[in-house]
Amino acid sequence: MSRRKHIAALNGAGIRFRLLILSLLLASFFLAPGRTEASELTVSAAASLTNAFTELKGLYEAQHKGLTVFTNFAASTPLLKQIEAGAPVDVFASADQETMDKAEKAGLVASGTRENFVRNTLVLIVPKGKSKPESLSALKGFARIAIGNPDSVPAGRYAREALKSAGLYDTLTPSFILGTNVRQVLDYVARGEVDCGIVYGTDAKKQENKVDVAMVLQGHKEILYPIALIKTGKNAKDAQDFITFVRSEKGMSVLEHYGFARP
Repeated sequence: MSRRKHIAALNGAGIRFRLLILSLLLASFFLAPGRTEASELTVSAAASLTNAFTELKGLYEAQHKGLTVFTNFAASTPLLKQIEAGAPVDVFASADQETMDKAEKAGLVASGTRENFVRNTLVLIVPKGKSKPESLSALKGFARIAIGNPDSVPAGRYAREALKSAGLYDTLTPSFILGTNVRQVLDYVARGEVDCGIVYGTDAKKQENKVDVAMVLQGHKEILYPIALIKTGKNAKDAQDFITFVRSEKGMSVLEHYGFARP
């Protein structure tokens, strides 16, 4: 074999060797367990958690380079319906036990992952500077009272329980302006579009420059938020890690900053 042919053969073999190594490296990259799945995490959470979970999302992403956390905020019942319809959700945080109970009965919650992580309060608010009712019975004189729709909004269900306990629900029903979630109720009051509204204490804190708290309501179930890993999600590892992060001291300090209390 001539010297030129010998060199060409060596070069060809070198190129083939390098291509083989490159192909093996690419295969190991794409076939690494959880590589593509670990790049995204989807969290569906109650509307009242919007501000706290938005901050938690940023903190968690900063600790997990290459991971993108997608958040979806709405009333708890519509979120559950999305999951039931096949929405790719990894973590679900509800504002009430009832909705998470339904998720468990539907076989959507991964066993042993459900945890209660924060408490909240229910308050009656009025637009900033407006006169406050001295008692719940004084609401009979209010023409427009905003509450979350009890059929889909946990805050609305808590409001219904509180008003029924006071014997006022049926009397006040004609005055109700129903919101699709608790943040919409908050906005109605903050903009002065209604005379008063019933929201969570954390929501009132968010808009304390636009609303005043008239009273804390009683006569309803304990407002205890559960969080859980959803079976149909695609990133169980990061989902469980995210739940652990939310329950950590750092996570709880963020939640407390927004007015939530520990369970």
